[in-house]
Amino acid sequence: MKERKRKRQRKVKKQGPLENRNKAKAQDGVALEIQPLKSEEGVESEEKEKKVFKVPKKEKSVLQGKLTRLAVQIGKAGLIMSAITVIILVLYFVIYTFGVLGRPWLAECTPIYIQYFVKFFIIGVTVLVVAVPEGLPLAVTISLAYSVKKMMKDNNLVRHLDACETMGNATAICSDKTGTLTMNRMTVVQAYVCGTHYRQIPDPEALNPKMLDLLVNGISVNSAYTSKILPPEKEGGLPRQVGNKTECALLGFVLDLKQDYQAVRNEIPEEKLYKVYTFNSVRKSMSTVLSESGGGFRMYSKGASEIILRKCTKILDQGGEVCPFKTRDRDEMVKKVIEPMACEGLRTICLAYRDFPAGTEPDWDNEADILSDLTCISVVGIEDPVRPEVPDAILKCQKAGITVRMVTGDNVNTARAIATKCGILLPGEDFLCLEGKEFNTLIRNEKGEVEQEKLDKVWPRLRVLARSSPTDKHTLVKGIIDSTVAEQRQVVAVTGDGTNDGPALKKADVGFAMGIAGTDVAKEASDIILTDDNFTSIVKAVMWGRNVYDSISKFLQFQLTVNVVAVIVAFTGACITQDSPLKAVQMLWVNLIMDTFASLALATEPPTESLLLRRPYGRNKPLISRTMMKNILGHAVYQLTIIFTLLFAGEKFFDIDSGRNVPLHSPPSEHYTIVFNTFVLMQLFNEINARKIHGERNVFENIFRNPIFCAVVVGTFAAQIVIVEFGGKPFSCSGLTLSQWFWCIFIGLSELLWGQLICTVPTSRLKFLKEAGHGPMKDDIPHEELPEDSDEIDHAEMELRKGQILWFRGLNRIQTQIKVVNAFRSSLYEGLEKPQTRSAIHNFMTHPEFTPQETRPDPQLTDSDSEGEESRGLLKEHTVQTHNHNNNSTAESRPLDITVSPSESPVHSMETSI
Repeated sequence: MKERKRKRQRKVKKQGPLENRNKAKAQDGVALEIQPLKSEEGVESEEKEKKVFKVPKKEKSVLQGKLTRLAVQIGKAGLIMSAITVIILVLYFVIYTFGVLGRPWLAECTPIYIQYFVKFFIIGVTVLVVAVPEGLPLAVTISLAYSVKKMMKDNNLVRHLDACETMGNATAICSDKTGTLTMNRMTVVQAYVCGTHYRQIPDPEALNPKMLDLLVNGISVNSAYTSKILPPEKEGGLPRQVGNKTECALLGFVLDLKQDYQAVRNEIPEEKLYKVYTFNSVRKSMSTVLSESGGGFRMYSKGASEIILRKCTKILDQGGEVCPFKTRDRDEMVKKVIEPMACEGLRTICLAYRDFPAGTEPDWDNEADILSDLTCISVVGIEDPVRPEVPDAILKCQKAGITVRMVTGDNVNTARAIATKCGILLPGEDFLCLEGKEFNTLIRNEKGEVEQEKLDKVWPRLRVLARSSPTDKHTLVKGIIDSTVAEQRQVVAVTGDGTNDGPALKKADVGFAMGIAGTDVAKEASDIILTDDNFTSIVKAVMWGRNVYDSISKFLQFQLTVNVVAVIVAFTGACITQDSPLKAVQMLWVNLIMDTFASLALATEPPTESLLLRRPYGRNKPLISRTMMKNILGHAVYQLTIIFTLLFAGEKFFDIDSGRNVPLHSPPSEHYTIVFNTFVLMQLFNEINARKIHGERNVFENIFRNPIFCAVVVGTFAAQIVIVEFGGKPFSCSGLTLSQWFWCIFIGLSELLWGQLICTVPTSRLKFLKEAGHGPMKDDIPHEELPEDSDEIDHAEMELRKGQILWFRGLNRIQTQIKVVNAFRSSLYEGLEKPQTRSAIHNFMTHPEFTPQETRPDPQLTDSDSEGEESRGLLKEHTVQTHNHNNNSTAESRPLDITVSPSESPVHSMETSI
């Protein structure tokens, strides 16, 4: 313990002082965490740190932790019952044979005695085999594999298997706006030009020619040249928008003004651009500098209206002339133009320019001076309509107990309008809609550090976070996950598409990356990729996640009923009659039914809308609820009553010879065959009861939607007929008459009627019932005792002794089975992963406490608008090449100066998962 503490203290010292590791830089009122740039001297120290730092331990998923504990408990009970059975059988035989009967141990009788002891040992092994849940890993594997394959059809590409079941426990979703909640087809619908607010696209003849020229040139040049408007693919369709959607909306505005942006670009190719300040989450603007033929420079700027207008000191009047633009004028413009646009759900973009006189060249590195003294050209309102299916999807989430929050870089009024249309904000409810600045003011102290107590007062009521940076998004996600104010710990899902969304996607319990608009870095950091960028796909992921959890619970309800009955019958029968009523081969057949076939049948149930009508289970919800325990014990009592009645009085009822106390090698009896057949048929019909675990009465609901279940039930029944009628001595079965078959089937069908009777008993009155399969509490285990050389933490296993761990791991094959699923999934990634996509991984941050340092602009550097006009933006600058290059390419960008541990990089997580 002391040595480990000293090691941790040495690690803290090597990391350096806190102020050097975690600096906060205030930019536009938002505190950002900055990672120091690499230096030649720092490279060696960072390499040493990589060697010194231990890889953070990875916890097993919630479901795996619960299954681990439950499997250990069942395994222990089975082992104890098996040992007691063998001991009782041996003692009873020895006492009765050599004590009561007084027979001596004769050498010629030794082989017979040994056969009896072997028989007792086989019975004990049979009890153990039936008690141990070998089918549990198989059920988990089948359920996850089935879900992963089906989720592909629902536009969810699952990269990490545990994300399936984690999504079923999700309590909060932090969603982007653009493309996820909206259609991501931007269109300019309003404009403020030359002092006039046009509610529709103005007629180009009504505009001043000088102003029109500035507007067209500013939009055409000051945007990525890869953003284009192409003709529709089909006749009568909408024009295709290629590249950044906001820039495409502005280019479409140029076309609506009957102007040609491509002609301007041909006249001013990319090589002639003198300097570009790319869009990023700090600037919230983009600027392009052109060199004038007569000397001097002209800079075009565009960006968030409140940001650009703050830097404007002049504006174009109705005659196209430049006139002063004072603070009072700006406030009036915000009140009369920008706020009405934003309240209608429009994104407002301001277009401006600035001329630099010939003579001395400005200091391009001094960005604050360069981006000032601008002249406002126009303010346009861009509409991004809400997807028609999103309001219903959000309503389903709210009914399912999941809180949906919007995190966007848009204006707060625009965000509020969109959130109201989506149903995130409802009239009459006391919810918060904050901007990034206000959010940081509420949650940070005087030193700029985030305080969890302050954050806990904000996030429960927060529904919309506008004008947010990637750091704000990560802070919100981390704060919700770490919070302990709610009844249960929050499970947070996050959507993201930009490179800077990487930390939030990594920190979230489940990260969703956009398959269409998402960058390679975002996809590598995510757990699930939305191939259609649609919020409704997240709702389907929630359904599948809850379905996985319920499928495992259904299987457990069925298997534990069989376990209890089979073990008690074998134990009691062996102790009373010196022989198990269910022979070893018969028990193995029952084991096959309840393990392999039942896992196939119950783990492939398709999800239904009813899964969204309950609240999330949470991390500590037991796998076996009190309702399930009521069903398990209720059916076990009924089956034991029937089996023991047939065992001790069946020969009188059917008028056949008794099968009890027969010699060692006697032929199979009809008596024990009826017991075996009735037992199997009761399990078969109880499998239908096991389809419902929440006390529902209609166990046949949607049964034909699962053809695998129907095929398993019919196939098992057919196989049972063959075994009974033609199994003979290998299966210890004797053929039955038609009337005996009808009685066995009738008793089996009575399981369905008994199930209805159990449903009428209220669970609330059965106070003595206990739940099982609780999730382990992470806080209960001290961190000092964690083994430093283990890759995965299983909190249930840590409570066991080393010998028990070895025994359990031989029993629990969940991890081994998952490799089969990974091999199955690897084919899904063919064509998706390309060698060049991994080059961008080095730009990604694995440690959420680090954010990229914005490099200082170089006079010969231009930036690219690669991530769009919103919160996604690359914090890097690109060198202007002498040939034509792609402004949107991330491959040409400088890698961010982030230290990434090899084992924690997305490459590592991807390679280990496939």
